Amino acid sequence: MSNKLIVALLILLVLTGGFLLFKNKSVAPTEIEVENTMPVPGSEVDEMIVGNESAPVPSPAPSATSLTPAVKEFTVDNEMFSFKPSSLTVNKGDTVKITFRNTGGTHDLKIDEFKAATRLLSTGEQQTITFVADKAGSFEYYCSVGNHRAQGMWGTLTVR
Repeated sequence: MSNKLIVALLILLVLTGGFLLFKNKSVAPTEIEVENTMPVPGSEVDEMIVGNESAPVPSPAPSATSLTPAVKEFTVDNEMFSFKPSSLTVNKGDTVKITFRNTGGTHDLKIDEFKAATRLLSTGEQQTITFVADKAGSFEYYCSVGNHRAQGMWGTLTVR
């Protein structure tokens, strides 16, 4: 058989198969009428107050969101060989997000106790680190480049 005949037979076979596959499929309706006869709960019942009207109304239980630790966000910039701000305070259990903006030179920001660190950033770059403050105390954040830490490029994270 020639190649043209084989190709023609294959095309005919695919078209026939497609026709047989889709011939009994119906198209989904585009408009559906919905009968709205569902009763609204309490629409035919008078409201009834049960109990002593002079009794104090109990306060609602705390919601799950009020028990959720907060997210504390900070932006830290470098100035010469220091961080601004030089101190941050959060509560134990808070999620901490620190955006370090490098305003000049090559620097990073590290907090060893929480295994949190930015990469080395060039002038004008910034990076955000996120961690959970899961232990209380005072922790130093610092620049690990050369002797920048010794020159005063450090700050204090206080976790209450």
